[in-house]
Amino acid sequence: MTGRRMLVLHAHPDDESIMTGGTIARYLAAGVDVRVLTFTLGEEGEVIGDRWSRLAADQADQLGGFRIGELTAALAALSPPGRPPLTPRFLGGAGRWRDSGMAGTPSAQRPRALFQAAPDVLVQTLTDEIVDFDPQVLITYDQAGTYGHPDHKRVHEVCAAALAPARERLGHGCKVYESVTAAGALAAGLAAVEQVPEGWRMPAPGELPSYPDEQVTAEIDVQPVYRAKTAALAAHATQITVAPSGREFALSNNILQPIFAREHFIRVDDGATGAVETDLFKGLA
Repeated sequence: MTGRRMLVLHAHPDDESIMTGGTIARYLAAGVDVRVLTFTLGEEGEVIGDRWSRLAADQADQLGGFRIGELTAALAALSPPGRPPLTPRFLGGAGRWRDSGMAGTPSAQRPRALFQAAPDVLVQTLTDEIVDFDPQVLITYDQAGTYGHPDHKRVHEVCAAALAPARERLGHGCKVYESVTAAGALAAGLAAVEQVPEGWRMPAPGELPSYPDEQVTAEIDVQPVYRAKTAALAAHATQITVAPSGREFALSNNILQPIFAREHFIRVDDGATGAVETDLFKGLA
């Protein structure tokens, strides 16, 4: 290990592979101590295919436990060969808070839903995690929660509120990045599609969220660990289908999305200058 530590926050199993899988794999390979902290088990996910469909929330309601296994396999795929694999870690312990589902659905009103959790308890729990790990780099979501999911937005809000008390207890802060999609990379990825798998469709203009390239302040090249990233995506088989090309994937909605060879971020801590970084640890001893 290098003494460098990265904390990656996500709402559900599979988010880590979709948004930051390559970054996780790249820094693990470089000897960074990476911790992926997931806030829920993803109990409300829509299941792809028939094999595991009866695990869904409206049937056996066993999907969350199954997705721990998928997350375990995905993190193992992102881990360098010959080293102990990265293992799942959940805020407050596995099952403490439940996947809220989409806004306006009955699942968002469940007492254990992350959306219903007391904000001060969430902030205190995350603050303790940050202080315990003392990362130099922390990755979270943007204010919109990527695409508006209540749990993604809650992760952003809780993280923003936890940074100040964590800084006070530690005596220092850390570099903070929001995981985003760059509009240029999205356009290039969609333009490179050679064949849309049967039953899938291309996204409508503006359907997939992205940021103008000039707002992006970090671009991480994950081409060397691209296979690990696609393997991690495939490990979340109840939620994700990887195209035969290995360059695209789809969720249960069958809308094609590119698998990016570069992952993008916006730095938001007080030290942000607007300059584009190619290493999230740039400027750190």
